[in-house]
Order: sequence, then C-alpha cells, then structure tokens
Amino acid sequence: MRVVTALLVCLGPILSGLFTLAQTSTRVPTTAASRAPQAIEPPRAPAFEYLGTLRAETGTRTVVENGPQGTRTIVQVIGGRFEGPRVKASVQTPAGDWITNRADGSYRLDVRLTLKTDDGALILVTYNGIGQTTDAGASLRIAPLFETGESRYVWLTRLQAVGVGERVGTTVTYDIYALK
Repeated sequence: MRVVTALLVCLGPILSGLFTLAQTSTRVPTTAASRAPQAIEPPRAPAFEYLGTLRAETGTRTVVENGPQGTRTIVQVIGGRFEGPRVKASVQTPAGDWITNRADGSYRLDVRLTLKTDDGALILVTYNGIGQTTDAGASLRIAPLFETGESRYVWLTRLQAVGVGERVGTTVTYDIYALK
C-alpha cells in the first residue's frame, strides 16, 4: 500500500503538469495584432462595358388567359437592329417573347432571337427580364446571354450582359452592357 501511495504522490504532479502543458500548447497566442479588428473588404461594385443598343419591332400578340401559371402573351419580333462598337447585326425571324403576366402587375420576359452580323455570323440571344407598364409603354430590365460557334464572336459567349430599356408603341429599345 505504501508503494501505491508513493507512486500516486510522485506521478500525480507529473500527470497534472502534462495535462496543463497539453491545454496551453493548443492555445493560439494572442498578440496586439491578432486582437485588432479585421479589415472588412467592401463589396465589389460591378463595372460595365457598353456592348450596343438593340432596337426591335414587335408584331402580332397572342394572349392565353388564365393558365395555371397566369396569363401568357406571346409577342412576335418581326425585325430590328443591334448597333455597338464591336457588333453590328440585324434581328432575324423567327423571334419572339413569351411574356408571363404576374399578380403584382409586372411581367416576366422570356425572349429568343437570332442576330445576323454584318459580316455573316449568327448569334443566338436569349434573355429573361422584368417589365412594368408605364404611361409611355413599358420599362424593361433584362439579362441577355449569347451563343455562337463563330470564332470572331465567341467572346460574347463568356459574358453576362444586362440591359435597360423601354417599349414605346411597337418599338423596344435596350442599351446592353457586359458585366465586368
């Protein structure tokens, strides 16, 4: 019994010291620099590159009322033009907008059209967006994407664009920008 007591008396402080050492060695030392508040980077604001102006003429409208997702309006796009610093093109037919009228009075745009550049390339343009009726016609905000296999315009396929526009009568006009 005296041997067990002697061992506990001798090993107790050693084990206690090892336990204390293990706890303190896992702590990260605090310095004045680590206690300083971390600098928070401000959110990155997007930059924009002007791609061009799209003007399109609309034709007939077909209205499908009170469907399960609301009233739909299919608008024929009968022509138009895209003019920008790097792309000049005409709108080809067929093209159209499949509009969903929403309960809040706005409407969702769903457009597909093809541009034929002045040098013969074909570029598919698809975009969704939001429209709101105004006294003059409509205020429109869109997010176009571009598709082409033409090497001269493949740079368009790698970007996300945004557009701000309006409809007055049967003419729709957008200024379109690439997000940088």
